[in-house]
Amino acid sequence: MSEYYKPDRKPDWNYGGPRWRLSRSKIDLFVECPRCFYIDNKLGTARPPGFPFALNSAVDALLKKEFDIHRVEKSAHPLMEQYGIDAVPFEHAQIDVWRENFKGIDYKHSATGFTVSGAIDDVWVTPKGDLHIVDYKSTSKDEKIEVLDKDWHDGYKRQMEVYQWLFRRNGFTVSDTGYFVYANAGKDKKAFDGVLEFEITIVPHKGNDSWVEPTLLKIKECLDSEAIPKPGDDCDYCIYREMVGKKLQAFMPGTKKAGQGTLGL
Repeated sequence: MSEYYKPDRKPDWNYGGPRWRLSRSKIDLFVECPRCFYIDNKLGTARPPGFPFALNSAVDALLKKEFDIHRVEKSAHPLMEQYGIDAVPFEHAQIDVWRENFKGIDYKHSATGFTVSGAIDDVWVTPKGDLHIVDYKSTSKDEKIEVLDKDWHDGYKRQMEVYQWLFRRNGFTVSDTGYFVYANAGKDKKAFDGVLEFEITIVPHKGNDSWVEPTLLKIKECLDSEAIPKPGDDCDYCIYREMVGKKLQAFMPGTKKAGQGTLGL
C-alpha cells in the first residue's frame, strides 16, 4: 500500500469521531461533489491525494518569511505600497497557529456542532484595525496574473470567503476585500542558469461569505443521512468509479469474462 494514501481511515477521524473537524477544504469538497464528501467524511475513504508541489511550498515559505520581517517591524511591504494598500502584516500571538495545517483558526458552530477550521497564509491590518485575509498562490503562466476570471478560480474565492467567515466568527473586524499574492514564474529567459524568476502581483477579491452558513446546514443534513448523495456535476472521480465498477462487474462470478462476449454493461 502506498505510504501516501490510506484508503481506510481510522473511525476517530470520521464524522462522529472525536478527532473529526470540518476543514475549509472539506467544505469546498462538499460544494464540488457531495458524494465524494460523504464517502470521505462519513464512510472514511478519501479521494487519492494530490501529491504536494514542493516548489509551491517553497514559494509559500519564502513569502511568509519576507512578510514576517515587516510584521516584526510593523511596516508595509513594498508590494503593499506599490498597490496602494494601507495596511501592514498583522502581528498576533496566534499567527503561527493560524498558519499551521490541521490546526489553523477554528470556530465551534452551534447550529451544527461542527468545529470549522482553516489554515491561512497571512493577515494584514489597516490603521483602523480592519483585517484583510491574504492567500499566497504560485504558478507559471505566460500572461500577467491580474484577475481571477477562470472557472477553477471559484475554489480560490470560496477559500478566501471561508477564512473571512472564520475570522468574523472569532470576533475580528474583517474587510470584504481579501488579497491573493501571486508569484508567477517566468518562462521567457534564454537559459535557466539555476535561477527561476517570479513576477509578484497582488490580486484583490471582494468576498461574500453569506453562502457559508446555509452550506454548513446542508453539510449537516448530508452527514446525518443514511443515503448516498448524488455526485457533483462533472465529478471525474465519480465518473471513474462508475465506469470501473461497471467493467469489473464482468468479472464477477456468473458473468462472462472480458473477451468472451459482452461485458454486461
